[in-house]
Amino acid sequence: MVWKPNVTVASVLERDGRFLLVEEETEYGVCYNQPAGHLECRESLVDAVVRETLEETGYTLNPQYLVGVYNCRNEARDLTYLRFAFGGEIVAHDPGRQLDTGILAAHWLNLAEIRALQAQHRSPLVLRCIEDWLAGRRYPLDLLTHCQ
Repeated sequence: MVWKPNVTVASVLERDGRFLLVEEETEYGVCYNQPAGHLECRESLVDAVVRETLEETGYTLNPQYLVGVYNCRNEARDLTYLRFAFGGEIVAHDPGRQLDTGILAAHWLNLAEIRALQAQHRSPLVLRCIEDWLAGRRYPLDLLTHCQ
C-alpha cells in the first residue's frame, strides 16, 4: 500500500470582523468548517478553492494570497490532510444557488462565536487558519506552480 496525504483547499474569508464558515452534516454530526474540499485530478489549487467556495457558499472568490499550508493528521481515521488555505476578495454572491450536498448553511461569524463552536469544528485547522489570518499571514500566490 502506498501512503499519500489527502490534498485539500480552504478559503479564509473575513468581512467586517466576521469569518465565513459552513455548517455541514458529517459522519460526526453537524460541524463547522471553512469552505473547503478536496483537490480534483488535473485541477490547480487556486481553481479548487474557487470551485469549493462557490459550491459550498454561493460566493465567488478571487484568491489573492495563500494564508498557509497545513499538515494535519487524523489518527482516528488513519488519514493525513495537506491543506492549502487561501484568502482573497469575494466578487459575487448567488444567494439562490443550490449548495453542495451536506452543507446546511453558510454563516458569517465573529471570533467569539467561532471559539464558542470549537467543539463542533471539523478539525483544529478551522481556528488555526483564522488565527493565522488575524496574525497577518499572507503569502503570494506565485509560490504555487501548476504544471500540466
